[in-house]
Amino acid sequence: MQFSFTYPMAGGDHDPALTTRDGMRSVLEAAEAAGFGAVGFTDHPIPSRRWLEAGGHNALDPFAALAFCAAVTEQIRLMTNVVVVPYRNPFLLAKMVATVDVLSDGRTILGAGTGYLRAEYRALGVEFDERNELFDEALDTILAAWSGDEVTFEGRHFTASSNRAHPEPVQQPHPPIWIGGNSGRARQRVASKGQGWIPFPTSPQLATTARTAPLETRDDLVPMLDDLWHRLEAAKRDPAVDVHFVCPDGGSPASDDFGVDAHLAGLAALEELGVTWVGVPVPGDPLDRTVEALHRYGEEIIDGS
Repeated sequence: MQFSFTYPMAGGDHDPALTTRDGMRSVLEAAEAAGFGAVGFTDHPIPSRRWLEAGGHNALDPFAALAFCAAVTEQIRLMTNVVVVPYRNPFLLAKMVATVDVLSDGRTILGAGTGYLRAEYRALGVEFDERNELFDEALDTILAAWSGDEVTFEGRHFTASSNRAHPEPVQQPHPPIWIGGNSGRARQRVASKGQGWIPFPTSPQLATTARTAPLETRDDLVPMLDDLWHRLEAAKRDPAVDVHFVCPDGGSPASDDFGVDAHLAGLAALEELGVTWVGVPVPGDPLDRTVEALHRYGEEIIDGS
């Protein structure tokens, strides 16, 4: 089992030092030393005030941030968690991922989702009701661009006629694509073209807002995983895809009463279900606490798991 963390920026209450060169470098150095396998960045270019006030969060541009990470790290994988695919022309998205993959010597993971913020879609000039069609079209387009071959493709809003993108990604045949979302449609995308699945812990209330299926416990995850395995089998795909989830057992790794034994037991239960990656929540205020939480998790969990 491997461990990731999403870079901790939560609305206005993250330490401003986290978005400085020295601050980010210190977080990444701590994560690599602790044994984390990936760092992730979310994708919210222009969220609405209403969403932010309801508990949403700000974000750095994921690709600019990951390019910086590539320059100051050696081993940790660089992940979008998740990029909202329909926000960008798919050729631009393919170029961004390929660039980070080249500069990192092949360490990118494209975590990809459709998103759910209608106001953000509107601000970016993308039709919200087209998001699923745009997402599926983009997967085909991105894979074609990464192939290094000439691309001829008639999209919903673009046309490519013998166009070609170089350099190609270092990872071959291409960087892994992990599909985010709890729906059957998301799992079908994994079965068709993905190398991983990122289900999100989602309460019934949030599920309505995010337009996805609720998912609160490991028991809720079991039938979803069964569905994923069946879809992979039907597609004649290797069932050994990555599954990225969270482990709430033991509480927050940053709290004084963090239960190490309970957390290790929860990780073992997830691994038995087929989960291969666990996302670890780390605090964003202050910076020293972020670094301390990463080191602590490495010593108490990663080294012992």
